[in-house]
Amino acid sequence: MLAIIGFAVVALGVVGGFTLGGGKLLVLIQPAEFITIGFASVGSLLISVPIKTLKVLVGDVLGIVKGKGTDKTIYIEVLQLLNDLFQIARKDGIIALEPHVNEPHESAVFKRYERILHNHSALPFICDTIKLFLAGSVPAHEIEMLMDAEIDTHHEEAGISPATLARVGDSLPGLGIVAAVLGIIITMGHMDGGAAVVGHHVAAALVGTFLGVLLAYGFVNPMAANLETKNRNDSRLLHVIKAGITAFAKGMAPSVSVEFARRSIFHSERPTFEEVEEMMRAAKKNNSAAA
Repeated sequence: MLAIIGFAVVALGVVGGFTLGGGKLLVLIQPAEFITIGFASVGSLLISVPIKTLKVLVGDVLGIVKGKGTDKTIYIEVLQLLNDLFQIARKDGIIALEPHVNEPHESAVFKRYERILHNHSALPFICDTIKLFLAGSVPAHEIEMLMDAEIDTHHEEAGISPATLARVGDSLPGLGIVAAVLGIIITMGHMDGGAAVVGHHVAAALVGTFLGVLLAYGFVNPMAANLETKNRNDSRLLHVIKAGITAFAKGMAPSVSVEFARRSIFHSERPTFEEVEEMMRAAKKNNSAAA
């Protein structure tokens, strides 16, 4: 939602400033310039990336509009989920987690936390790591190394979309110049048409440069920055999960393991120690009532 507001503010600022300066909006509507820049940028994108990357990029861009990312709520869900899983493992043994991690969508524990259940990075990260516990032969430090490797892979893979979008943004001013040069070439063919005709064609040509720069720095590059931020936040969520699981694998108590996870959260989204303590007390009370 915030991204949509940002798009509107950019458009309103540019168009409003142009109008207040005495400009006529119809001058900016130049279909030929739109077609030149639009098709050239899409074509260069098709040349630069495989189809699977293009599909991911489209999904990521649509995700910007939806605006649903990591926040304090999802971190609280992660801490609650880890606490529930650790408590089950301590009470009934690690083997008691097997049905939960093998079929998380059927698990009563995972079903309590919808955002984790539908997070395509966090859910398999938790389940696959706990499955290693069930194997019973992997030391804690090696599990930590494996989680680090997966986080690095996730971060690198998720970084492809913003890098691709940034390259498109960087190319747009150049493509705008191409459109402008083509417009000047057309203008050269109308030099005998008088000052009004020449002025009209020069204005149309300059719209190409304007459009390329506006799209690059007003829309496309900010979207790439948005994806980079989302990628960093998604990786942080995995680091939080890793911190909790690693602590539990090293023999820490569930509450201490959850505290390790909490300390790994950025300050802007980190719940307080008291909030987490209250959360664990409420979970313990609910579990006792259910029993």
